[in-house]
Amino acid sequence: MLKIAYHVSYCHSLPIGHRFPMEKYELIPQQLLYEGCINESNLFTPTKQACAKDILQVHCPTYYQKLIDLNLSRQEERKTGFPLSQALVDRERWIMQGTIEASLFALEYGISLNIAGGTHHAFTNRGEGFCLLNDQAIAATYLLKNGLAKNILIIDLDVHQGNGTAEIFKDNPAVFTFSMHGKNNYPLQKEVSDIDIELEDGINDHTYLSILRKNLAQLKAIYKPDFIFYQCGVDILATDKLGKLAVTIDGCKTRDSLVFEFAQVDKIPIVCSMGGGYSPKINDIINAHANTFRLAQTMFF
Repeated sequence: MLKIAYHVSYCHSLPIGHRFPMEKYELIPQQLLYEGCINESNLFTPTKQACAKDILQVHCPTYYQKLIDLNLSRQEERKTGFPLSQALVDRERWIMQGTIEASLFALEYGISLNIAGGTHHAFTNRGEGFCLLNDQAIAATYLLKNGLAKNILIIDLDVHQGNGTAEIFKDNPAVFTFSMHGKNNYPLQKEVSDIDIELEDGINDHTYLSILRKNLAQLKAIYKPDFIFYQCGVDILATDKLGKLAVTIDGCKTRDSLVFEFAQVDKIPIVCSMGGGYSPKINDIINAHANTFRLAQTMFF
């Protein structure tokens, strides 16, 4: 059964000025339910907020305590892109737990998704780019610490480099980080992933998908994961306000199918976190994200 993490705080706890395009967190499940792709049994609410023990396996105690105490400096707060609040910290902890529990469902069913997550700009000691805590890093570390995985692959296909994820796992051979992103996109200062593929502005479907196919084949040759985390941001679309690529919605859907096939061939459990999407028309964002869920349902079940 396809299991999807969702909590009402994903959208409702965000500051008013940041609701668009964050409305997607509420609209995606509504759309999937409306069209009959999923039913209520496919959605699960995380059982709790992520606990300090799991978060502190990744993030440094001083930074985490600042979040809990709502005590970031003004400069630190500006880097996150959000005004700090208790509701925002609670939201992040729900998202972290959603990805942890999605990982457990993926071990059972082969795939699971989190409506939110993909917070790949959160470093061990700071937040950036609308990310306070790093959900895939926390969930990956949870699996490793509990003996549920030994070799984890993080495939990050958001238009922005997974800089926080790269920093967190730079000295951890149990996690292989692959980021394929816009060369001239945020962040200006890139980190070093195990593999970084920088894409030129205006790249189209054919070139994008050719590069992805080639690199997935190389990944298969050099690394043998037993678990995959997939950051599937849809800010690679030509319509995206913060991206500089020219991928279509169909191209984005094919991208997802290639990653899912990569996981399916060797029966590797995979967890998807939605990542970014900032097209002016909310329908473009919802449709592109919904395709990920549609594919997961048809390809795995």
